[in-house]
Amino acid sequence: MRYVLAGASGFLGRALRARLTRAGHEVTRLVRREPRGPDEVQWDPARGRLDGRVLEGADAVVNLAGASIGRIPWTRSYRETLVSSRVDTTGTLARELANLSDPPVFVVQSASGYYGKERGDDELDEDSPPGTGFLADLVHRWEQAAEPAERAGVRVVWLRTAVVLDRSGGIFPLMLLPFRFGLGGRLGSGRQFMPLVSLRDWVEVVPFVVERTESHGAYNVTLPEPATNADLTAAIGAALGRPTPLRVPAPLIRLALGELSGELVGSVRLRPRRLLAEGFAFRDPDVQSLVRAGLHQTEPGPA
Repeated sequence: MRYVLAGASGFLGRALRARLTRAGHEVTRLVRREPRGPDEVQWDPARGRLDGRVLEGADAVVNLAGASIGRIPWTRSYRETLVSSRVDTTGTLARELANLSDPPVFVVQSASGYYGKERGDDELDEDSPPGTGFLADLVHRWEQAAEPAERAGVRVVWLRTAVVLDRSGGIFPLMLLPFRFGLGGRLGSGRQFMPLVSLRDWVEVVPFVVERTESHGAYNVTLPEPATNADLTAAIGAALGRPTPLRVPAPLIRLALGELSGELVGSVRLRPRRLLAEGFAFRDPDVQSLVRAGLHQTEPGPA
């Protein structure tokens, strides 16, 4: 199959491109700089500029572009960057796809932030109402940016992705540091549910929804067995063979991280109902297997 990929240089983009090329698929990367090879095409999403011919004949267009949520503080200008880097890219692709007579499937990376940062112990699925707050609003605008394609009859899939854990990138290497020194511990009460997923499961979800022609709409990409922060803490400690005696008070986290702290101490109990119903088989369905996969361990670490 032929994939057109935006955001190919990021943590998820690099992993997805590697997975697709190993499987023999052709990947064309959209880049903002001058192209460096025949598999790259330049575009300018901030100005809505893309030669739509690059999308013709593709089987799937995947948008993973977006500035890092993990950068703090979220100043007013950086909030605008967080929004524009997602909305502009999605909107530019959606408008070009809407002009094609035989458009490919459009897969848009979204986020579990759609559900807000504090939903308690209520179990949520794709039919649950959205949450409130900056990230929830951002995700709503992000998904809405694909509407031109959807109105034109393009098959659109939104992946409401949880935090992806893998030692190759993202937030996981930073999370591991205190544990390696025996200083790992719960965040706040530890009872809050945290949407999480392994990288190797995430990279399989994309071709799964692409190849199933009936797949469309929103999909939660998260552990089938929701885990709390205490569960995650215990799993990391066990995998590394390190004690986890400490607890970081929630007020300290809020002071250090500001609004981003809600992603760590808020509770969102999320399930991937639609993926499970459609037969997707998670390799890492629980937090223990997730942590081992993220550490690239085949067996649990020492007791």
